[in-house]
Amino acid sequence: MRQLPALNMLRVFEEVARHRSFSQAALGLNVTQGAVSRQIKQLEDYLGVALFVRTPRGLTLTDCGAALSPQLGAAFDHIERALEAVRVPNLRQRLRILAPPTWATRWLSTQLRHFCQRYPEISLSVTNQNSHASLAEIDCQIRFGLEPAGHCSSQLLVMERHIAVASPELFVDGQAPDLRQFPLLHILHDGKRLKVWENWLAAMGRDDVDAGQGLEFSTLDQVIHTALAGGGLAVIDRQMIERELGNGSLLPITPVEVSGPYGYWLDVANDKQGLSKVRVFTEWLRQISGP
Repeated sequence: MRQLPALNMLRVFEEVARHRSFSQAALGLNVTQGAVSRQIKQLEDYLGVALFVRTPRGLTLTDCGAALSPQLGAAFDHIERALEAVRVPNLRQRLRILAPPTWATRWLSTQLRHFCQRYPEISLSVTNQNSHASLAEIDCQIRFGLEPAGHCSSQLLVMERHIAVASPELFVDGQAPDLRQFPLLHILHDGKRLKVWENWLAAMGRDDVDAGQGLEFSTLDQVIHTALAGGGLAVIDRQMIERELGNGSLLPITPVEVSGPYGYWLDVANDKQGLSKVRVFTEWLRQISGP
């Protein structure tokens, strides 16, 4: 175990030695002159030698103080360089979030104003994997999936709530469109079609509709825009289309909702969990996404 005095005493000594003044050191350290004086006295007691003497011309280093000052300055310079070598530049208060694009656009973006107002000291960068150079810089991830990740802290934020919807132009005299008469719109995930239509039809007890027919899209936003244009029928997580349901640009075919099995998970790597900016964001996110 290293036999060292408190680092703060050494820091105070370096500041006093630089300015040759207790009062100037106190200003630089944002403490009282008395606190500086006490720290220097404690360091002198620890070393058993005087470090400064007062002369008519001001404060002067003793021979011991003059010998210690450059060595201590070099040591602090070395510590500073070591810390800069491992600190990610300009990211100390920048929170980098990896998130599904549609979720980030349609849900998170509507909430971020409140986060920024509450935590103005934290800058946010919301991105997706395809546009990010290094996943090591990501602080936390929002992931669409069936189960928690096994390699990190993983918590379910919200489960999907699927509802079948269509454009108002497909309704005739207030009657919902016939599921067998229009294309079904499907979303692909990891190259495979999500079985949201199969799950919803099973919940409805409908075995007369071919869930395999229709159009496939690589993003949920494409499905939503196609449904808005009257290009087919869609089963969509209602949390992603609250605006469209509210303004009537998409209408429920029936009020039936099917929960899951997919949801949105908050994943935080083990080496990121201790960061204050990550704790602040994850606690805020759990609060606003809860029931």
